[in-house]
Amino acid sequence: MAGEGPRRLELTVTAEMAGEKIDTLLRRELHLSGTVIRRVKWLEDGILLDGVRAITGQRVGAGQRLSVRVADPDHKGVMIPTPGPLDIVYEDGDLLVLNKAPGVPVHPGPGHYSDTLCNFIAYYYKNAGITADVHPVQRLDRGTSGLMVVAKHPHAQERLKRQLHTPAFRRVYLAVTDGVPEPPEGVVDAPLGRAPGSLVARRVDPDGQRAVTRYRVLRAGQGRALVELELDTGRTHQIRVHMAHLGCPLTGDFLYGTEDPGLISRPALHSARLSLLHPVTGAPLSWEQPLPADMARLV
Repeated sequence: MAGEGPRRLELTVTAEMAGEKIDTLLRRELHLSGTVIRRVKWLEDGILLDGVRAITGQRVGAGQRLSVRVADPDHKGVMIPTPGPLDIVYEDGDLLVLNKAPGVPVHPGPGHYSDTLCNFIAYYYKNAGITADVHPVQRLDRGTSGLMVVAKHPHAQERLKRQLHTPAFRRVYLAVTDGVPEPPEGVVDAPLGRAPGSLVARRVDPDGQRAVTRYRVLRAGQGRALVELELDTGRTHQIRVHMAHLGCPLTGDFLYGTEDPGLISRPALHSARLSLLHPVTGAPLSWEQPLPADMARLV
C-alpha cells in the first residue's frame, strides 16, 4: 500500500440523480454523515465535481463525476509515530486488520505515550507514504492477543462502529479458564460496573451496564477449559469478569484470578475470529487467527 494518496469516494451521476444537491448525494448514495461532510467541505480538494471544487448546495447533471475526499486533512494526526512490530492481516484504502501481539497497549495513555499499537500504525503510514490517520474501531485489553480492526478515515470508522454489537460485526474469542464452566454452554447476562477503590477493575453490579457473553466449552482437562466466547455487548473486561463470575477466571488473570508468570504472562484471551461488512463496498469479510503458543500450551 506504499504511497497511497488521500482516500476518495466517487460517484457518476445517473439520470435519476440529475438535479439533486451534492449534499443529498453524499448522504444518500455515499452514506456520508453530516460530521464527515462538514470536515471535508472546506478542503481545496474536499468535494470535486468533474475535477472542479464544488459546494454542497450545488445541483448536479447526469454524467457528471462527483468525488469526495474522506481521508483526514494532512497533518491532522496527533499520534507520535514510533517504529514497532505490526502483523497486518488485511489492508485496503479504508481499513487495516491486525493480529495484535499480547502485552502491547492499543491506545496511548498514562505511561504509554509512544509504545502502543496506534503509534506503530502511525509510523507505518508515515514510512509508507499513506495519507491516513489511526481510528480504532474496537478495543482489546493490553494482555489480549488476536484480531482487531482499525479504520483509516472517520467515514470508515463511523460505518464500522455502527455495525458493532449487530450480527454484521462478529467477534469470537478463545480463552483458557481455571476450572471448567458449568453448564458447558450458556449465556452470562450480568451487568457490569466499576469496582470500588479501583481505577481499572470492574465487577458484576446490579446497577451497572447490561453485559451479555455467550460461551461454549470446546475441551477440558487438568482442571482447565478452552472456551469459545462471543460478545453481544462490549463492556470493559467483560469476558474476564463474566468468567470469574462463573467461578472460572481466565488462567493468568492478575485482576480477577491468579497471576502465574511461570504459566502464562497474561490473561489467557485471544481474539480468534472477526467478520464484518466492508464500510464502503458492503462486502462481507472475515478472518481467523489460531490459538497462540502460550495459550495452546495450557490446554
